[in-house]
Amino acid sequence: MDANDLKHLLTAVQSGDLSIAEGLERLRTLPYEDAGIAKIDHHRALRQGVPEVVLGDAKTADQIATIVQRMAAHGDNVLVTRIAMEKAEILAKAHPGGDYDPLSRTFSLRHKPIEDLGRGKILVICAGTSDLPVAREAVVTARMFNNQVEELVDVGVAGIHRLLAHTETLRDATVIIVVAGMEGALPSVVGGLVDVPVIAVPTSIGYGASFNGIAALLGMLNSCAGGITVVNIDNGFGAAFAATRINRRKPQ
Repeated sequence: MDANDLKHLLTAVQSGDLSIAEGLERLRTLPYEDAGIAKIDHHRALRQGVPEVVLGDAKTADQIATIVQRMAAHGDNVLVTRIAMEKAEILAKAHPGGDYDPLSRTFSLRHKPIEDLGRGKILVICAGTSDLPVAREAVVTARMFNNQVEELVDVGVAGIHRLLAHTETLRDATVIIVVAGMEGALPSVVGGLVDVPVIAVPTSIGYGASFNGIAALLGMLNSCAGGITVVNIDNGFGAAFAATRINRRKPQ
């Protein structure tokens, strides 16, 4: 339940279209619902502006299915991240309207239309094709969080002219997420070209001395370009969440 849902419910009770008992019944599972294997936070959209997201890693297919079913019963949009294809196939049978993206390993279930609640556009820039799974996780998450999103793919520093060909796209964004592995240099380049917040995402892509993303992480933390924020290695979800908060319009 988000702020709009609560407003509609209270208005319906006030107008008499919904009885007080019916209103209480709909609010019964706030602030959370104990599903046995998880305490589902139905109150999160009211507090944070976006609903709870299910991390699929290490959860069984049955656990994910139970959580998604309880969330879907409330009519909320549901996003599952880091979910393997075999688990997603089980979810898809129970929720035929869901969408599984094998590249980002996300499962999206939409009960409400995706609105544009942002002040502008979130741009997700991917240094190389190998970084795409993390970048696409950011794209899917940002869209599910009601943002307008655009992607730039394979514009890393090994061929910087590929990025410079999109100067207008860079300047048109309200916030930019830059996903890169190897030495992690791309956020510094982007940060030196724009006047908007840049969120850098190091990936675990690279050869031995990249240390599974630590080299990229340290390179981004030591960027000489100001205004760059860095999230954890491979954390496209976290970058999209932060970008959403930066981009979100104030409620009227």
